[in-house]
Formats: sequence, C-alpha cells, structure tokens
Amino acid sequence: MARKDELGRAGEDRAAAYLTERGYDVLDRNWRCGEGEIDIVAARGARLVAVEVKTRSGTAYGHPFAAIDDRKLDRMWRVALAWSAAHPHEARRRRISVDAIAIIGRDPHTGALEHLEDLR
Repeated sequence: MARKDELGRAGEDRAAAYLTERGYDVLDRNWRCGEGEIDIVAARGARLVAVEVKTRSGTAYGHPFAAIDDRKLDRMWRVALAWSAAHPHEARRRRISVDAIAIIGRDPHTGALEHLEDLR
C-alpha cells in the first residue's frame, strides 16, 4: 500500500474512533455507489451524518478543508442521499447532514484533528 493510502486509512480510523468517543454510531465506512464514496456514515440521535475525512502530513499545499469545494460538497450530498435510500431502516426519521474531519500531522494518530459539522 502506498504511503498516501496508508495515511488516508489511518486518518479514517482515527476519525471513526473520534466520532465513536463522542457518541456517534459508525454505521458504514467507505461506502460506494455510482455517485461516489462516503468515508464514514455515522448516526447520533436524530442526525445521520456523511463524513468526509481529509488527512494531510502538513499544510504546504493548503488546509485539508480547502479540498472540499462546492462540487465536492454537492457530490457528498448526493452520495449521502443514495446511502439513505439504500438503508431506509437506518435513515428513517433522521436528518441527513454532511461533516468534514481534517487531520494534519506526520502521524495521523497524534496529528491535529478538526471537525466541521453540518456543511451546506
């Protein structure tokens, strides 16, 4: 596995643990459909959350959140709606939202973690 893939996988593992520690139930990871992929699908209370995880070793090429432009955000919403349609028992009576988690540092296990909730 390439270093970039290892960094991304480790970042997603940390993000999933972070969400679990904060009371989210991780329902799915790396779910794919024709619209794209969701890194993490989680639920907490009445909220169903599609989470995009961006892991970078540094900010030389900008903050990880800068990679989430309007086009990416629109695709995230389409994939979240597709996941919801494919899993109606999990999505029922829950408000869908999209979050992003950025992890910055050479070691994704100890790097800085930022969580942006309810992107629109």
